This record gives sequence, structure tokens and C-alpha cells, in this order.
Amino acid sequence: MKSLHKGSLFLAALLSSILPAQAWAMKPGMEEKIADVMVWVVIVVVPLAAIYLFWKIHVLPEVIAEKKHHPQKHAIQVLCLLSLAFGGLLWPLAWLWAYLKPVNYKMAYGTDKHDDFFLDPNGHHAEKPLDLAIVDDELLLLKERLDSLNKQRELILSKQEKQGE
Repeated sequence: MKSLHKGSLFLAALLSSILPAQAWAMKPGMEEKIADVMVWVVIVVVPLAAIYLFWKIHVLPEVIAEKKHHPQKHAIQVLCLLSLAFGGLLWPLAWLWAYLKPVNYKMAYGTDKHDDFFLDPNGHHAEKPLDLAIVDDELLLLKERLDSLNKQRELILSKQEKQGE
């Protein structure tokens, strides 16, 4: 191991003696140009990159809610915007909300997906899947309506028969 170390030192000494000293140094004024570029990068590029990264992290719950078809994705979006305004204090709440689904939302609205989930390829709203109890209730209402319309029809026909006699 010592011989390898000594060999590398010898090679470095040999190269430094063969190459001219000016090849190792920068041109005059080059340090100032590098410093000027670094100043502009630190003053302009780094803050812009930090703002962009801050913004992308704070809209992440909105993106997650969109992917999961969260039924309250618009409210999560508003919370993300408020989090930007309040310096990120509300961001953990938005993150949690995006991963959690409302407990009784399906019972109240018949689905646990956002309305945009039910758009057809043309962008029009398709029918939402209904719960069997909701369908049965609708069927009973339609039967009652049909019975009342049949009674009205019979009354109209009986009146017409009496007028025709």
C-alpha cells in the first residue's frame, strides 16, 4: 500500500515538473467572472427554485385528491391555497384530508367519488351509480305516479263516455 502511495506521489511530481506552471492556473480575471456568475445564480436562480419547490410541495395534496377522485377535492384545493398564504401551516391538514375519505359521504350522496369521476369521454356528466335502496324508492314513486295517472285516465274516459251517450 505504501508503494502505491509513493508511486502516485512520484507520478504527480513528474507531471507537475513536465507541464508548464501556467496550465494549472486560471487566466487573469477569470475568478471575478466566476464570482459574478455565482452571485447572479445565488440572487436570482436559487430563490426562484425555492419558490417553485415550495409551490409544488404545497399543491401535492390537491394532486393526490385528484388522482384518488376525492369527493371534496375542491375544498382540498382551497386549503392548499390557504396553506400557501399562511406559510405552510395548513399543509399537513390538506395532506391528511387528501388521503382520508369522508365517513358518511357515500350514505349522504350515494357515492364516494367526485362528480368529475363520472364524466364520459366527451366531458358530459354520466349517470352516477345508484344504491339499491335509492332505486327501490324511485321505483315505488314511479308506480304510485303511474297508478294516479291510470285513475285520471279512467275518469277522463268515463266522462267522455257519458258525454257521448
